[in-house]
Amino acid sequence: MSTRRQFIVQGIGAFGGALAVDSIFARAARAASQVTKAGSVASRCLVVVNLQGGNDGLNTIVPHGDPAYYNVRPTINVAQSDVLAIDSSIGMNPKLASLKALYDRHRVAVLQGVHYPNYVLSHFRGTEIWQTAAPDSYDTTGWAGRYLDKAELPANNLFKGVAIGPLLPKMLVADKTDVPAIGDLRGFRFNGRADEQAQADRILMGDGDRYPFDSPYLQLVQEVERDARAASSKLPHLVAGYKPAVDYPKTPFAQGLNLVSAIVNSDLGTKVFYVSIGSFDTHAAQRPRQDALLQQFGDGLEAFYDDLAAHNADDRVLTMTFSEFGRRVEENANRGTDHGTAAPMFVVGGGVKGGVYGDHPSLTDLDYGNLKWHTDFRSVYATVLEGWLDVPASAVLGDSFTSLNFI
Repeated sequence: MSTRRQFIVQGIGAFGGALAVDSIFARAARAASQVTKAGSVASRCLVVVNLQGGNDGLNTIVPHGDPAYYNVRPTINVAQSDVLAIDSSIGMNPKLASLKALYDRHRVAVLQGVHYPNYVLSHFRGTEIWQTAAPDSYDTTGWAGRYLDKAELPANNLFKGVAIGPLLPKMLVADKTDVPAIGDLRGFRFNGRADEQAQADRILMGDGDRYPFDSPYLQLVQEVERDARAASSKLPHLVAGYKPAVDYPKTPFAQGLNLVSAIVNSDLGTKVFYVSIGSFDTHAAQRPRQDALLQQFGDGLEAFYDDLAAHNADDRVLTMTFSEFGRRVEENANRGTDHGTAAPMFVVGGGVKGGVYGDHPSLTDLDYGNLKWHTDFRSVYATVLEGWLDVPASAVLGDSFTSLNFI
């Protein structure tokens, strides 16, 4: 018999997320009342935002007080007069005005100089490291998936985590917990033709031929399909009570956060969400692309938290960003930047102690042209796990890491 993790990794992508989603919503609805209680730790959830492609931290949190920044980036720098100053040395990219507004309301923590030892500059491996929290090994589960397995959440709630998008990220791959990948509420239905659906129904009801194939995953597929069919008629009712209080921007990122808000405000007991935005892989013509993405990022988060606040839910939703790496300090000949190391992370929400944490890495004391990091990203994860989700971090991360004080 194949394991559930093998099924997810090897088979669910081809099978299609929409089929599994309805099952999970139905089970979540049955378990929801066991999970949430306003004001309790159990009511909290985490939203993880992946800035895909390696976001350039130096043009995000701009060291406008350091002349070295303007010396090494003569064509792609952010002019000092345009920077949204946090203090005399650093400030935000002007396209992050919406995020700066949240920062000024003490809802944003800026974590400086975050990375990991023995870094690699591959997109694939870098993303895997951040999603598994394992720089020195090749783990088969993600750190959030391990949290879901260990969190002692109601066993019959299969809506413990949700990935917004067409694919399940490794961050949410678990040994015992199924997590759906949801791109669009309207897509929660059986994807096959009507005759295929009818045939599946006959087989599931024990009235028809067997599937014309055998597979070690067949039992799991049938289990998921059976619940999906039973739940499909209920799905619209599960989120029907939610109405957004703001007009979300018409970007995929903001619309993804709108779906997160719908699920949060429907109290389905979801603990971890995954949303992505990109690509920040700016080897050429960096400024227009990164500026546009940063604006989408900031405007989406502002709408999300305004909506949550209107529903009295902003204090129970923590948002954390990550990117597989930052960019090199010096700009290249194509007015872009190449793969680098340390970059800032953002943590947003009512549970955050707003402010800047850690020094900005030096622009002159470098590691072969790259910034020297000073904060291990697993310390950020440990702080979130223990300070927000209330579970021992070592059980999830496999080791102990220093907690920070941004929560």
